Amino acid sequence: MRLVRQKEYSAVRRKGRPAAAVAVLTAAAIASGCASEGDRSGAPGARGRQALRAPAADALDLYAHRLHGAQAARAAAAKRWGLADPPLQAPEPPRTKPRIRTRDGFEVAGQSRLPPVFTTVPTRQKVVFLTIDDGDEKDPALLRMMSDLKIPYTAFLSDYLVKKDYGYFKEMQDRGVALNNHTLHHPYLPGLSYEDQRHEICGMQDVIEKRYGKRPELFRPPYGNYNRDTLRAARSCGIKAVPLWASEAFADHMEWREWDKDLHPGDIILTHFRGREDWKGTMPDMVRQVMETVTDKGYAVARLEDYL
Repeated sequence: MRLVRQKEYSAVRRKGRPAAAVAVLTAAAIASGCASEGDRSGAPGARGRQALRAPAADALDLYAHRLHGAQAARAAAAKRWGLADPPLQAPEPPRTKPRIRTRDGFEVAGQSRLPPVFTTVPTRQKVVFLTIDDGDEKDPALLRMMSDLKIPYTAFLSDYLVKKDYGYFKEMQDRGVALNNHTLHHPYLPGLSYEDQRHEICGMQDVIEKRYGKRPELFRPPYGNYNRDTLRAARSCGIKAVPLWASEAFADHMEWREWDKDLHPGDIILTHFRGREDWKGTMPDMVRQVMETVTDKGYAVARLEDYL
C-alpha cells in the first residue's frame, strides 16, 4: 500500500475563553474603579467613606490565582513523573467537527459508503492524539500518571486480553477514557470470511456494551490490516470511523509512517499496553518518551473523540 501525506483541511477555531474572560473582567474592574473615583470627588455623604473593592476585581484576582495554581500543579506533576517540562495544554476543540475522509491510497471498492480509514485528523491546531491498543499490560501506574498529568488518550481493546481484568479498564473509563473496538481475538482480518470478521467485530461491540455500557463507534483492525469485507462488517456493527496511525511509540523510541519522520497537526500516535516483558521499559516510560517528543515539538495531546 503506497503511503502518501494526507491533505490538511481547515478547522473552525474557537477563541480562547480564558483570555476573553480576562478582558471582560479587566474592563469591568476599570469601569468600577472610575465609578469609585467619581464617588469620592463630591458625592454627598462620600466623605470619610472607605473605598469598596469592585466585585469584578475580586473575580479577576480569583481567576489569576486559580490559573497560577493549575500551572503550578502541572509543573509539579511533570516533575513527579520524570518529565523535564509539563505537557502543553490542548486548545479547545473546534466547534464544527472536521470532515473525516479516507486517506489517499487506503480506499477499498465502494469506500464512500463505508467508514473512513485515516491516520491524521484534519486540523490546523498543533495537537496530536494518543491511542493505546489491545489491553495486555494492566499497569496501575499508567492510570495514575495519565490522571496526574491530565493527558487524554483513547483505548482500543481486544477481549482475549481485557477479560483477564475487566475492572482495570472500568477504572480507566471512570477516569474519562473512551474504550473502543480492537476485535475479540486480534486476528488477521483479511484472512477471514465476511461472517467471521463480523463475529470478531460485532462480538467485541457486545462485550464493551455489556461491561462498560456503551457500544463504540471507533474500530481499529489488528495490525492495521483490512479489506472491503472488514469495513462492511464494521459498518454493520455500528462503527463510524477507522482510525489507524501516523507514528508508533515504544518505551525507548518512536517509529514513523511519514517520509519526514516528524509530527504533523492532527497525527494519531499508536502505542500498546505493554511492559518490561515486551519492551525495554514500562508504560510510564513509554508515556515519558511520547510526551518528551510531543512537547519538544510544540504539540499538545488532545482527545480524539472531540474531533470526530
